[in-house]
Amino acid sequence: MLNSMNFCSSMKSRSRLQQGVSLLESLVAILVMALGILGILGIQMRTLADTQTGVRRAQAIKLIEDLSERIRTNPDGLGNLSAYVSTWATAPSVATCSGSGCNPTQLAVRDLYIWKTSVQSALPLGDAAIFLSSAETTAGDRRQLGVMIGWRENERAREGDSTTDTAAYKAIFAPASTASAATSCPAGLICHLQYIQPNQRCSKYSAASSVGTLFCPE
Repeated sequence: MLNSMNFCSSMKSRSRLQQGVSLLESLVAILVMALGILGILGIQMRTLADTQTGVRRAQAIKLIEDLSERIRTNPDGLGNLSAYVSTWATAPSVATCSGSGCNPTQLAVRDLYIWKTSVQSALPLGDAAIFLSSAETTAGDRRQLGVMIGWRENERAREGDSTTDTAAYKAIFAPASTASAATSCPAGLICHLQYIQPNQRCSKYSAASSVGTLFCPE
C-alpha cells in the first residue's frame, strides 16, 4: 500500500514537472514568434517609408513639369524668368489683372502663386524654392531655372542606429549642390532638385521698329 502511494506521488510530481516544462517551452515559442513578427513589421515599415518617398518624388517631378509648361505658355516667359524666382516659405501674392488681362510679368506672378499653392496641397508640408542658374550671369541670355521642392521627412531613426548611420541612410535623399545659388534643403524636409530649361511659344521681333513686340504663331 505504501509503495502504491509513493508511486502515485512520484507520478504526480513528474506530471507537474512536465506541465511546467511545457509551459516554459510555450512561453519561449511565443517570445520567439513575437520577435519575428516585430522584425517583419520593422522591415515593412522601412519598405513603406522608402515607397512613400518614391511616390512623393514622382509628385515633385510632375509639379516641376507643370511649372515648366506654365512658363512655356507665358508669351514672354523667358524674358520674365526672374519673376518666377521664389524662396522657401514665401507666399507669392496673386496678380489681379481682370478686365485688362495680364501682361507677361503679371502672368508670371499669377503662375507662381497658383503653382506654389499646388505644391502645398499636393505634398505634406510642401514648399519650394526657385532660383536662377548661377552659371548664367547675363539677364537676357538666361535659359535655365533651378527648382527645389521639399516635403515632410518621414524617415525615423531606428533604435540602435548612430547619428552616422542615420545620416548615411538619408544621404541618398539629399539634393545636389546648387553652387553659388546657395539654395539648400530646410531641416526636417526631404527635397528634390531639378534644373529646367523652359522655352516659350512667342518670340520677339528682331526688327528695330518692333522691339518689345511678340510674335505668337497660331
